[in-house]
Amino acid sequence: MSLVVAGKALWAVLVVTWYVLRVPFARRSKRTRISRNAKGMAERLRLAISTIGLGIVPFIYVATGWPRFASYRLEPIPFLLGVLAAVGAVVLFRLTHKALGRMWSVSLQLREGHRLVTSGVYRTLRHPMYSAFWLMALAQALLLPNWVAGPAGLVGFGLLFASRIGPEERMMEEAFGDEYRAYRDRSWRIIPYIY
Repeated sequence: MSLVVAGKALWAVLVVTWYVLRVPFARRSKRTRISRNAKGMAERLRLAISTIGLGIVPFIYVATGWPRFASYRLEPIPFLLGVLAAVGAVVLFRLTHKALGRMWSVSLQLREGHRLVTSGVYRTLRHPMYSAFWLMALAQALLLPNWVAGPAGLVGFGLLFASRIGPEERMMEEAFGDEYRAYRDRSWRIIPYIY
């Protein structure tokens, strides 16, 4: 099996695993009513752009090879780094969902009885779900040797992250006040000891 085929297969496994892990949490969280919803048109647009970059563009490449002009040879080192990023993404994604439980939401929403989660992976990171998505986007860039499909996840998710992180942190501060401010002061956004 060539590295290109292996990279495409691993990307597909990553995406399927991602959704398999998320489905039970999505079902559970739907049973808890939403108390605050900031999912407006801007949020829908952010989610659409991220989905295009992390799902649609790479799927087209994996399924058809298009755009062929942007393809290049996949070398062993980027492939191995992509495998490590994919494994890290899945592990962090699972730990994040486990820590959030019914507080999880795909969008800018707070659930009834929402509490600030600061345990588990949230002890160090305020946004480990975003960390997991960055790792997923990095895995995609490393595993899919195509100058369009590979970095599409970094661009798509990067736009979502850059435009959402501020509103999300403001919403959490409004909801939890001093508790959130104290948590913010002792934790990192997405990369421990760096950012």
